[in-house]
Amino acid sequence: MSEAGFDARALRDAFGAFPTGVTVVTAHDASGRPVGFTANSFTSVSLDPPLLLVCLAKTSRNFETMTRAGKFAVNILSETQKDVSNTFARPVEDRFAAVEWQKGPEGSPIFADVAAWFDCSTEQVLDAGDHVIMTGRVKAFDNSGRNGLGYARGSYFTPALAGKAVSAAAEGEAQLSAVVERDGDILFLGDDVLSLPTCAMEAGEPAQALRDYLQALTGLSVSIGFLYSVYENRTDNRQHIVYRATATAGDPVSGRFLTPAGALQQKLDSAATSDIVRRFDLENSIGNFGVYFGNETAGKVHPVSRKA
Repeated sequence: MSEAGFDARALRDAFGAFPTGVTVVTAHDASGRPVGFTANSFTSVSLDPPLLLVCLAKTSRNFETMTRAGKFAVNILSETQKDVSNTFARPVEDRFAAVEWQKGPEGSPIFADVAAWFDCSTEQVLDAGDHVIMTGRVKAFDNSGRNGLGYARGSYFTPALAGKAVSAAAEGEAQLSAVVERDGDILFLGDDVLSLPTCAMEAGEPAQALRDYLQALTGLSVSIGFLYSVYENRTDNRQHIVYRATATAGDPVSGRFLTPAGALQQKLDSAATSDIVRRFDLENSIGNFGVYFGNETAGKVHPVSRKA
């Protein structure tokens, strides 16, 4: 696709394939009122001198305040702070009422329980299309050792939780499955009895192996998302790892897309599959997903919200 023909939404989705951390950038306005916004366009720039940068949309309600404040702080959110991210991404009148914070050494708001924070003086504000790039000189910082909150393809993820789940499942004989979604429908295999596409987990990266299997199976381009379920099936004595995935348009070579409600009216291969389909239907409708850990009958869902 040429530059002249770029679709803004498609370009944004492509940028979203790169996993990032999540930050809240904060400052004070001229009257001393704290302001802040959620940003994943953050990166380190230099160690000597200590510099970092964040990007700010020119349409942001905080644009004038942030670019004129002369200083700002970057709070790298921990994996338990999805609600903080959502609060500062919305047009809430008093965002700071929902978070514990204090002034940092340079005076900008610093949040409690973050993975790390940086208190900066503004070095430069550089024009960059519909955004500006704010570079900051780090005057003070702290690193709590907590894991950061991750974000990619429109959803949050928690790296420690995902890594622990895959490692645990890989200790035994494991199978990989996918809830392959397209416009709210799910890909199923079978005619009389429906099942989710599944393959054996072998050596290597599980998400890549699952993607290769799904693309060969369907003939479609498939993107693997985040973990959805990790459970032990005591009937077959196997660990099952289920990912969310999305597929491009077109008729699949194998399988068919059905609405979750329509699939639940037919015979499914297991109670575990039925539970996965019901949960996906509910979570997809409200935009709040989770990762299930347990066995085929009992477990716990750890919420992993979609960005508001």
